[in-house]
Amino acid sequence: MNRLDQQMKFILEADKLKQVFRQSYLSDESRKENDAEHSWHLAVMAYLLQEYADEPVDLSRVMIMVLMHDMVEIYAGDTYAYDTENQSTQRAREEEAAERLYSLLPKDQKETLLAIFREFEEAKTPEARFANTLDNLEPLMLNDAVNGRGWREHQIRYEQVRSRQEKKLVGSKVLKEYAKELVEKNVKKGNILDS
Repeated sequence: MNRLDQQMKFILEADKLKQVFRQSYLSDESRKENDAEHSWHLAVMAYLLQEYADEPVDLSRVMIMVLMHDMVEIYAGDTYAYDTENQSTQRAREEEAAERLYSLLPKDQKETLLAIFREFEEAKTPEARFANTLDNLEPLMLNDAVNGRGWREHQIRYEQVRSRQEKKLVGSKVLKEYAKELVEKNVKKGNILDS
């Protein structure tokens, strides 16, 4: 198979991301968002909110990270943020899925995207920390927009949200504070259980 055929095969496979649904509702509450919509939303956020990154970031790297990091869920499925049972196997499932998915591409692109996927997961670079911040802020914003519907349905407790945000909102003090205010507002409204 030639290079273009490999790339087109990957692009067609990427279309399956539209079929992977998350737990967050769209802001109009009509349905839950899919992974492709989530990734697009993160790219919009990356561009608009880049000034709030704690450190200078390469925006193109952040954008490719947020567009590609959930692609592995085509094979690994979405793991809900508060599903501790499935989180125990998430890393291994997603690593295996990344290898399988990116192997559809020419070797150089496979290696590049695997490296970007792993960089996001490790969250050690400014770009990965900022991308992780956006990835965790977006569902908070959507939950807030629908009056905490997803949190209420899953009976999410404050400690669960706080613990996750401490680990994941590591690339922007401004956005971390914004997220904290959203969470506190929803605790007061009873959308997040005060444990």
